[in-house]
Amino acid sequence: MIQPPRLAPGYTIGILCPAGAIPMEKVTICAHILESWGFQVRIGNTVGTKFGHFAASDLDRQTELQSMMDDPEIHAILCARGGYGLSRIVDQLDFTKIKANPKWVIGFSDITVLHAALQKQGIQSIHGPMSAGFGKGDAGLPYIMALKKMLEGEAQSVQAKAHPANHIGSAEGILVGGNLCLITHLIGSENHLDTKGKILCIEDVGEFHYNVDRMLIQCKNAGLLDELAGLVVGGFTDMKDEASAFGETVIEIIQRITKGADYPICFDFPISHELDNMPVQLGASYQLSVTEQAALLTKI
Repeated sequence: MIQPPRLAPGYTIGILCPAGAIPMEKVTICAHILESWGFQVRIGNTVGTKFGHFAASDLDRQTELQSMMDDPEIHAILCARGGYGLSRIVDQLDFTKIKANPKWVIGFSDITVLHAALQKQGIQSIHGPMSAGFGKGDAGLPYIMALKKMLEGEAQSVQAKAHPANHIGSAEGILVGGNLCLITHLIGSENHLDTKGKILCIEDVGEFHYNVDRMLIQCKNAGLLDELAGLVVGGFTDMKDEASAFGETVIEIIQRITKGADYPICFDFPISHELDNMPVQLGASYQLSVTEQAALLTKI
């Protein structure tokens, strides 16, 4: 897949809201940090506005995203937040110019839809911190600094502590995935994820345990879990019910559904809706090593 070029001081990062809304003050903090790194920042018209559930109308969000993808003077696009809305506009996007002049697109959650569309076009993108992640102070510094290094062409290995539920092993493959809800939502669509021979990463937020079970069953029935190279399980945070109400934890649900799998699986990986959200390059080749001591995801 096409890897967008690294960024250098003076390059421009566009910030926009292709889905949900975000207050301007949160984006201002992000913009100041990006500028302190030596980048120029262009804040889009969809930032700081609200249109019902969304940052702006479908047409306005689509038009601005298309404009930033096409603009040769914008070298990377940082999605200010996720929420919901990309599914309503992704089919109207034209990827011709971004394929000819690739640039990094950064985000997670609902941005999973855009990541999947970019990968369908053969373009890598970054699953990583959005604007709110820049306002976490010293605690959030490792995550945004990892993003800075990735944008500058220095992708770092991401490590997680050993977990008793891990399935030990090693594998190599292209990294795909993101938010489990959106991965499931894409099944049957033009941007349905191809996971065969790939390393799949999943995370989610604010779900009931039964719904995690339902989504994973749908993914399995659609073949997404059958021929993986590896599975990276990030955070499943702010669950809406207790595991005791369903009878299984998220980890136990995943163990049951992947029972008999011959690929490495790691849990509690630092990819999530919470503070622990390390950037990774979707569409890039990675090595996953899961041992009794740790799990390590390394770009190759």
